[in-house]
Amino acid sequence: MNLILLGPPGAGKGTQAAKIIEKYNIPHISTGDIFRANIKEGTELGKKAQEYMNKGELVPDELVVEIATDRLKADDCKDGFLLDGFPRTVFQAEKLDEFLAGQGKKIDHVLDIDVNKEELMIRLTGRRVCKTCGASFHVVNIPPKVEGICDVCGAALIQRADDNEETAANRIEVYNNETKPLIDYYEKAGNISHIDGTIGLENVFNAIVDILGE
Repeated sequence: MNLILLGPPGAGKGTQAAKIIEKYNIPHISTGDIFRANIKEGTELGKKAQEYMNKGELVPDELVVEIATDRLKADDCKDGFLLDGFPRTVFQAEKLDEFLAGQGKKIDHVLDIDVNKEELMIRLTGRRVCKTCGASFHVVNIPPKVEGICDVCGAALIQRADDNEETAANRIEVYNNETKPLIDYYEKAGNISHIDGTIGLENVFNAIVDILGE
């Protein structure tokens, strides 16, 4: 089964991805992980990507496609995969479809976890992290026993700079701007399903299983 997972920051994609790959025994292919692996191993693709990143520039679509499709040629992908973070643009989606068609394959399902902006802001800005041991809490969903104090080691909890309102709002806006055309692309292809990401982790996963089958 060849799957794509879409969803804004704070939608809970990481949790659902872990459940999907365990149930369906397919590899979770995250673009970020592929980039880091190529850079660490010093591959030609990794060196090219590093050049752009060193300049603070976005890695061009063509190179992202090359790195992602190179990963999809690996043996562990022959029976399916879960793509996360790729494709990000319609160009990348078209190139992915071309690559898969060349192998006699296609994307079977695109899973779009949908969460409204208000809920995303609560999730993203409510995270608190222990500056000493790294334990993670949430003021609403996983509050510490004593406000502002880590349950594990008793040190003070902090809010990371990228969890503030301005940064969170910007991350959501960037995702919406980038991904809306992609959602339209898969709507036309007829292989996208929208899942309400506010119904609880287990219910979201149950909805995914209903779509994919046992």
